Amino acid sequence: MSSTRSYGSDGAVLGWAGSVGDAGVFGQTMTLVAATLGLLTLGAYMGRHLGEGTSLICFIIALLCFVGLNFARDAGGLAVMLLFAAGAFLGLGLGGGLDAYAEAAPGVVWQSAGATALFVGALGSLGYATRSDLSGGYRVLFLLLLGLIVYGFVSLFASMPAGNTVYALLGLGIFGGYTVLDFNRMRRAGMDEAVQLAAGGFLDILNIFLFFLRLFTNRSR
Repeated sequence: MSSTRSYGSDGAVLGWAGSVGDAGVFGQTMTLVAATLGLLTLGAYMGRHLGEGTSLICFIIALLCFVGLNFARDAGGLAVMLLFAAGAFLGLGLGGGLDAYAEAAPGVVWQSAGATALFVGALGSLGYATRSDLSGGYRVLFLLLLGLIVYGFVSLFASMPAGNTVYALLGLGIFGGYTVLDFNRMRRAGMDEAVQLAAGGFLDILNIFLFFLRLFTNRSR
């Protein structure tokens, strides 16, 4: 999912007073993130009984929506619709798996949600409070993400001690880094970037939640 992200870079180092659209961009972005998470939750509830084939189709549609966002950056309402559709279809695709978690270990789901809120809140605040432009870190995180994908693929065929736990911790580290950078990017972004920033923030939160879910599930066994 994270491979659909799109980033720009700015060379300026700005303070609080000099940020372009500072509070406005932040408020607009977080409103879009909250709405997309709400649609994800609604989709997960509606899709809790979908079959595997239908869930896969929903994942594919969500992926296409994220791809479409790269071509609708200045399309305003169309970009928002694609973002919301991506959230809803991802929810539909995840519904069956999340429902299984909720039935088997409901406490783990709530723990994961709480840990995600604290984790994102802390790292997001750190990123937003940092005045330096951290956008150069996206290249490093992208390479680390590719390494994580390779690690996950290898672990499917080779037995690794505590492999799932290591995978979850690495994933949390990588998407924690993305959270810091995405919130830092809001300091100098224009209002026309709000949808793109919201898409990145939404994917950060979703991936962090799923990695916490994996981590806490492994510990409860």
